[in-house]
Amino acid sequence: MRRPGAVWTAAALAVASVLAVPSAVVLASLARPAREVWVHLWRTQLLEVLGNTLALVAGVGVGTLLVGGGLAWLVVTYRFPGARVFEWALILPLAVPAYVIGFAFLGLFDFTGPVQTALRAALGAGARLPALHSWGGVVLVMTLVFYPYVYLLARTAFREQGAATLETARSLGRSRLAAFREVTLPMARPSLVAGVSLAMMEALADIGTVATFGYRTLTESVYRVWYGMFDRAAAAQLASLLLLFALGMLALERGLRGRARFVQSQRRGAGIAPVRLRGGRAGAASAACAAVLGLAFALPVAQLLAWAGGALGGWRAPRFAALLGHTLLLAGLAATLAALLALVLAYAGRLHPSPGVRLAARSASMGYALPGAVIAVGVLVPLAWLDHGLAGALGWLAGHPVPLLLTGSAAGLVFAYVARFLSVSFQTVEASLGKIPPSLDDAARSLGAGAGGTLGRVHLPLMRGGLLTALLLVFVETMKELPATLLLRPLGLDTLAIEVWERTSEAMWADAAAPALAIVAAGLAPVVVAIRLSGRRAS
Repeated sequence: MRRPGAVWTAAALAVASVLAVPSAVVLASLARPAREVWVHLWRTQLLEVLGNTLALVAGVGVGTLLVGGGLAWLVVTYRFPGARVFEWALILPLAVPAYVIGFAFLGLFDFTGPVQTALRAALGAGARLPALHSWGGVVLVMTLVFYPYVYLLARTAFREQGAATLETARSLGRSRLAAFREVTLPMARPSLVAGVSLAMMEALADIGTVATFGYRTLTESVYRVWYGMFDRAAAAQLASLLLLFALGMLALERGLRGRARFVQSQRRGAGIAPVRLRGGRAGAASAACAAVLGLAFALPVAQLLAWAGGALGGWRAPRFAALLGHTLLLAGLAATLAALLALVLAYAGRLHPSPGVRLAARSASMGYALPGAVIAVGVLVPLAWLDHGLAGALGWLAGHPVPLLLTGSAAGLVFAYVARFLSVSFQTVEASLGKIPPSLDDAARSLGAGAGGTLGRVHLPLMRGGLLTALLLVFVETMKELPATLLLRPLGLDTLAIEVWERTSEAMWADAAAPALAIVAAGLAPVVVAIRLSGRRAS
């Protein structure tokens, strides 16, 4: 007799197997290292890009920890002018991709930009700001973009700690700062580590910002070797290093978390009572929040609006409509497919929560930890093999050669999007499905409904909100994705992100503003959702 849910279990295992192909292909390239490729990389760029990548990831990790963790502690622990507004507004930079803020910063603060021009006019020809085309410039931009990952998780962790915890530390003679250092930080460590790890992963995967700033990293090198040298073997070898970097960072996160369970599962007593700041301290707190928010969101968006208004006459409506249509189509396909596959994985885990199913779900949702360039390289190799086999079979049946069908099409790009962002969809769908009590499943089965009928009649109506959220999150992430799109897009299929890349690579800041604003506008939707959810938890 067939076990209930066996079909769903088999489907989940099949989904995980297919989505594991890109990573397996890249890792397999290490089994047959191309000696001439490694010799060339060693002599030309390997040490430089490895050092740059390590320095960038470390800098972003420290920067987001200080900025995100510091701001979270500030808004939770103290009251000052504008604190309630800053508490949600500090999430807004999540809507802006790093490469968008990057070129906005260059346009504003570079040597020929308005800020330094005004500075030289006021202070003399020798006045200038530090060069943005450097490690410090890239770390600054990425810190401003990625600190909300740490901010959101740290703020929740700080709020979950009851006031009694701090009062106990204070009663033992600890100052407020000492209590924060010795009690609050250790309890919030898992959340801080998770937020910093997300920020570091995003920095590792970035290609637009580092290329705009001329800062060479592993991700940027994969693209340059792929398109500059047309050497896919060398690109795969570099991608394997990038994959090892990502896996190493995952292991580091697990190690830093350890087995500690510092965050309280249930808060005792009232939350932390905020201390009202007055005078100069209140002004300094408000200024710090305003400075971060201004640099990370308000100033870049204002500059984009100014550029877009000035360049409006040079934009052709059909061109922009085509870019928007391509972007919406690809994002819609990827979001829909990711939601369906996430539903398969989550429902299989509900029906048969065996170790194999849990492992399948975890492996299928690891793509978010992998840079888009790694997934792109891992997609193209098996896709080309499958395409040649398919073309050969069809040619044999038709009696004449048949051109390749999959390579150079949007199929590989959509698959890369799904492999990259399935984790975002899966976590949302699984959480929504987990809120439905198992007693409803038992009731439906007692009335004769099978696994599929229970899903369609009971679960889907109840988890409609979770599915819509999953669709929205993957949709927006796909709109912003640049590395995989650069490497896999078919000829003629440009998107908003590609348009921003091409315009900024030629320093055409104003022409890149309109598509960048469209991406930012789309990115605001999930940020608004996050703000609303955050507000509910706080109340």
